[in-house]
Amino acid sequence: MADYIIDMKDIHFVLFEQLKVQDSVLKYPKYSAFTKEDLEMLLEEARKLAVEKVAPLNPISDKKGVKFANGECKVPEEFHDVYKLYSESGWVGANASPEYGGQGMPAFIAPALGEMFIGACLAMSTYHGLTQGVERMLERFGTETMKKLYIPNLVSGKWAGTMLLTEPQAGSAVGDITTVGKKVGDHYLFTGTKSFITGGDQDLTENIVHLVLARTEGAPKGMKGLSLFVIPKFLVNADGSLGKRNDIVVSRIEEKMGIHGSCTCLMSLGDNGACVGYLVGEEGQGIKLMFNLMNEARLGVGLQSLASAAAAYQYALQYSKERIQGVEFSKMRDVDAPRVPIIKHPDIRLSLVTMKAYVEAMRAMLYATAFYDDIAENSPNAEDKEKYHGFVEILTPICKAYTSDNAFVLASTALQVYGGYGYCQEYPIEQIVRDVKICSIYEGANGIQALDLLGRKVSSKGGILFMNFIQMIDAWIEQNKKHENLAPLFTEFEKAKNTMSEVTMHFGGLSMSGDLAYPVLCATPYLEMFGDFVCAFFLLDQACVASEKLSSGDSFYKDKIQTAEFFIKNLLPRLYWRAEGCLRGSRVPLEMNFGE
Repeated sequence: MADYIIDMKDIHFVLFEQLKVQDSVLKYPKYSAFTKEDLEMLLEEARKLAVEKVAPLNPISDKKGVKFANGECKVPEEFHDVYKLYSESGWVGANASPEYGGQGMPAFIAPALGEMFIGACLAMSTYHGLTQGVERMLERFGTETMKKLYIPNLVSGKWAGTMLLTEPQAGSAVGDITTVGKKVGDHYLFTGTKSFITGGDQDLTENIVHLVLARTEGAPKGMKGLSLFVIPKFLVNADGSLGKRNDIVVSRIEEKMGIHGSCTCLMSLGDNGACVGYLVGEEGQGIKLMFNLMNEARLGVGLQSLASAAAAYQYALQYSKERIQGVEFSKMRDVDAPRVPIIKHPDIRLSLVTMKAYVEAMRAMLYATAFYDDIAENSPNAEDKEKYHGFVEILTPICKAYTSDNAFVLASTALQVYGGYGYCQEYPIEQIVRDVKICSIYEGANGIQALDLLGRKVSSKGGILFMNFIQMIDAWIEQNKKHENLAPLFTEFEKAKNTMSEVTMHFGGLSMSGDLAYPVLCATPYLEMFGDFVCAFFLLDQACVASEKLSSGDSFYKDKIQTAEFFIKNLLPRLYWRAEGCLRGSRVPLEMNFGE
């Protein structure tokens, strides 16, 4: 098995050289106790745990999987000690408030930590990933009793958290949910079925806190009739001790293509008429409140995708340096020429630089989105808070969909570098290909993300989110044009920016004229265009930073400039043919008869 390698140098570069978090977010009073050195130490501790303890679980999780018997799910036994160590080391509550036992770390550090642990073992990460989101939801919207009883146990990792949205007849169509709760005194009694619930059960924690979307009796149809509830696996007594088993059980677990060590459950609520839950917020606020967790979960899926792609790239890079096969292309006619590592072959180098460019661009995008969120939450400037919140809104569906689509392609590219061995289970790549595919499907399939971007985010408030984002880009271009060695790249990037604006305005005009069908048809290529544009921005920004440090002699900075050049010259042109397709107006998919 190849070694799990984390690109710590690039992680540090993004955080401390590109985003310069130490000069901005760490200046906020909330984070003033942290220094750059503190964060570097924390990152190194996380790296050690990920490499030494978590990564060895990955092949075990795939081979052993989850066992289901007598209504209970059991994870591979090797998970237990590592999960306990992870929790006791404070990583579950890394970003949680110290008031509840958390470490209070800035949001921008979460993607770096997540990338390390998720890349080490994606299945393992599913048991604590949503716990942090559930904790934050209860901190924001829960009653004082909920905060007191639930949050400290979630932060410590003693309990886990999940969310229950999907139903067999209501996948992405959330408004079709039929699970219903009947009010009885201070609680509700539920009946219904929830499907595809990640971590719906496990034997790692003492309790599981389920956040559930359901209807109340007499609630209106559609999403307006949904409310949000807490339904614990074990009821919690007033003194915080665990009470009896709640009437929420696992009917079966799904046998999946990948992430075999993650328990994906079909869950039944109220088979015995005793499924007890408690309202969060007010009746009818369910979808509004749940969007907070859904958006956080979507960013989490983007992070799963990045982590998987980054791991695949590092494995392929290692293998290409070790695998001896063939001769250099210039000596192909010489039967006595020495055999060389496959990294010497141009086609392999093309695959490697493509993977490198996407991984580093997606890393910057996800880290920057968390960085923008920190500014939105903590800046004393109201205008900055609104603007950066808008950046997070517009980037969230791109982080989820663009990153997950590309992660699957990049994992497949890594498998191709391995050749036949990549298709075999003795190497890690075939597992990554299977594991990462789910990322484009769950937490809202990527077509839903495209509709969210074009139909909600870009069109929101008369297009102000998009315009603010473009204005930020324009200001950045003006500030960085001084880098004369990058002038040709800026020319290409500005051309792409203008094309993005042209297509966006075109769709806006169609929508205003009442033609909604065609923009909806083009939502996915539009998101792909936007993703290419954003990645080009972050890579060119990295090139600007690197160009000022070339005198150091560190080849890392030269590589940064070359990576940006490759992406903008070789990969960004995809944006233009997608734009051309959107502007030509073909309605064939809408008009074709598929034997309906």
